[in-house]
Amino acid sequence: MIILLRHGETFWNVERRVQGRLESDLTPRGERQALSMAALAGELAGRVPGDWRLVSSPSGRARRTADAVAAVTGLAVETDERLVEICCGAWEGQLWDDVRRHDPHRGYDGERFFGAPGGGETFEDVMGRATSWLAELPPEPERRVIAVSHGVLGRLLRGAYAGLDRRSTLDQAVPQDAVYRLQNGQIDRFDCEPID
Repeated sequence: MIILLRHGETFWNVERRVQGRLESDLTPRGERQALSMAALAGELAGRVPGDWRLVSSPSGRARRTADAVAAVTGLAVETDERLVEICCGAWEGQLWDDVRRHDPHRGYDGERFFGAPGGGETFEDVMGRATSWLAELPPEPERRVIAVSHGVLGRLLRGAYAGLDRRSTLDQAVPQDAVYRLQNGQIDRFDCEPID
């Protein structure tokens, strides 16, 4: 089983800035989301006995969220570079509206992230990281991992797990107030209590 979380809301999420590999702190709301997701992840993990691992992207926003999970579960936080968010090259730090204005032909759906100028990663780059990470996990039913990651990487990780095509992978939601359980080839979403 994999319990998958996206980090809580950041200031750049609110401002609609491209984050990618750059850092932005969790907002007060994002801190509350992290605590709520941590409680839910701990509850889900507690239903399945065994030795659990807690693995996070090394980025600050993901680590802050993973620290909340660690406080609930007592697990040590491991980091794995493969869980880091997509690199958006020269777009990082810019407002999404400005990116769209300068590149109006790029679709503004899940495809907008890939192949950014200045070294941005492609779909294949990020999918390669996601599938590599999944391939190294123990097989089910021995698998017991809580993972904290990001919007794009989380989409691709779920898509790789479920064998979804590219469009279905990119059309998935990326909430910051829900937890996903990946088990026996199925993906279930568990929503947290609403956060003000």
